[in-house]
Amino acid sequence: MTQSVSGNIAGLKNSQLLQLEKLYTMTTGHCEFITGDIVALITAVSAEINREISVYINRKGRILNVAVGDKATVSLGEIKNRRAQRGFSGVRCVHTHPGGSALPSDVDLSALDALNLDAIASIGFATDQEPEIYVGMRSHAGPAHSDHSGNYIIYGPYSVTTISNSNLMDTILIAEKQLASKAAALPSDAEQHRERAILAGIRKQNDSDEQVNESLAELAQLADTAGVNVLYQTVQSRVRPDIATYIGKGKAREIGLKAQVLKADLLILDDELSPAQQRNLEEITGIKTVDRTTLILDIFAQRARTLEGKLQVELAQLSYLLPRLTGKGLVLSRLGGGIGTRGPGETKLEVDRRRIRKRINDLKKELEAVRKNRNLQRAARKKSSIPVVSICGYTNSGKSTLLNRLTDAGILAEDKLFATLDPTTRQLKLPDNRTALISDTVGFINKIPHHLIAAFRGTLEEVTESDVLLHVVDISHQAMDMQMESVNRLLADLGVYDKPVVTVFNKIDKLDQADVTRLAQFRYNRLPDSVFISARTGQGIDKLLELISLNLPGQRSRATYMIPYSHGALISLLHDRARVVEQIYLDEYIRITIDVDEKTKALAKDFLVPDILDGGTPHG
Repeated sequence: MTQSVSGNIAGLKNSQLLQLEKLYTMTTGHCEFITGDIVALITAVSAEINREISVYINRKGRILNVAVGDKATVSLGEIKNRRAQRGFSGVRCVHTHPGGSALPSDVDLSALDALNLDAIASIGFATDQEPEIYVGMRSHAGPAHSDHSGNYIIYGPYSVTTISNSNLMDTILIAEKQLASKAAALPSDAEQHRERAILAGIRKQNDSDEQVNESLAELAQLADTAGVNVLYQTVQSRVRPDIATYIGKGKAREIGLKAQVLKADLLILDDELSPAQQRNLEEITGIKTVDRTTLILDIFAQRARTLEGKLQVELAQLSYLLPRLTGKGLVLSRLGGGIGTRGPGETKLEVDRRRIRKRINDLKKELEAVRKNRNLQRAARKKSSIPVVSICGYTNSGKSTLLNRLTDAGILAEDKLFATLDPTTRQLKLPDNRTALISDTVGFINKIPHHLIAAFRGTLEEVTESDVLLHVVDISHQAMDMQMESVNRLLADLGVYDKPVVTVFNKIDKLDQADVTRLAQFRYNRLPDSVFISARTGQGIDKLLELISLNLPGQRSRATYMIPYSHGALISLLHDRARVVEQIYLDEYIRITIDVDEKTKALAKDFLVPDILDGGTPHG
């Protein structure tokens, strides 16, 4: 049966296709890299159609595949019947560059590694000029002039005659032995592999450059946190995302070629993709494609430590995965024989979906049990009148560092996004001698996946039950205002409208004092309850504690008591529950002035000095 020509054959005449199909009947000699007849045929057809043509030849001299591209590129896809998936494949590629340079392009050279080719040859030709041929091999091939990166060696230029008489086939055999010996000394793939990614986003009609650049920079930080090596970033301007590929087919093809050059194995998109968009992008680019949501879920999965955190992450992952399950329909059916077993049965895809739905229901029940337990703890705290302070804010704003500074909590604090995931609660001693509970919550982020909000709603409810919120802001970040807006928007979604909020501008140690003063004047006009601190150095912490005390319920007032020496237990109680301003020992009484809440004030009302006047007498 006649073998067909692959690639972009739209618009080709039957006579041209027949000419290209003749290539399958042509061969090269055992020691011959390429023959003049093959070169003449592909250059003639390439000039006629003004498109690149490639042929793949094995070590036996037989042509395995013929492909047609466009004027600038030709598909260098997977080749069947290759000798090996590692080392040299036993296949070489020869292709044309109509009207262009004969030197191999970056995409050409990257195909050497991507397809494990023996060599790749490019034929440059123009009207009334003899074809000129260059051959690229990997740098293990021996002495020759290497390209600018040092990873490849370019041989040539050759004419049709000189390449037919060259010793390039011997060079390939020598290079293969050198590569094999070098590969034996290298660590295994698992030891040396780290995913290499390209990041992509779109600039919509109303987006500013600052917004787009900041979002992509944040995506790069997320990738680094997840252990991915970012090689390249790109942005596509569009009125709206493409319904099929999000970034458009042309941009997807461009990224596919870039991935081949850079040896990238992962594409990360800056927004959530539909299942169809993800599938289409993988088909066009040829590499695994994930979106921002998948990346964040992966980080959460790495960072979850407590049982509740792991349950929440698993619920979010399964909720995201369920609509993205794809299969091959009846190909995956369970077929049986006999009465009651005929018919398509239940496909594997349906089984997987059913199992995931059941696991989601089980996770929700487990989290509901955890939520009930948390509600009991909240009720106990309310009964004991212990005020609660919650630290919230954008991820990597310094929340964990602040909790460590205030309470010596000793939790992990790193300069990474979502360094800590599981919330931590500690006791906090305030300047007025009151005790409060202070909790660190999960960090917020722009474009936070709704699956995470749903799964972590129980944890985020800690914010809604707090008496005071500390909104921690990284004042050194260039996108500080955008981050504050994202946090405020999420707090509004959680229904936190009436809570006292202390805005904590952190990391002032990274700014010049003049900048801090200027920003402080500007911010205090907009946010009276705000403070500038450095959680790392401790600067401004005393002022922060005062603001927390002022905003907590049960505001204290100043009172003076004349307490007999016989009531020493009452004096000890006031020392524990109030802030002592002054204490004077008289003949029969101890005169004590304190800042005290109404509840504690009532316990000692019999000894209260009216109007806090010197010389007053106690009641009773």
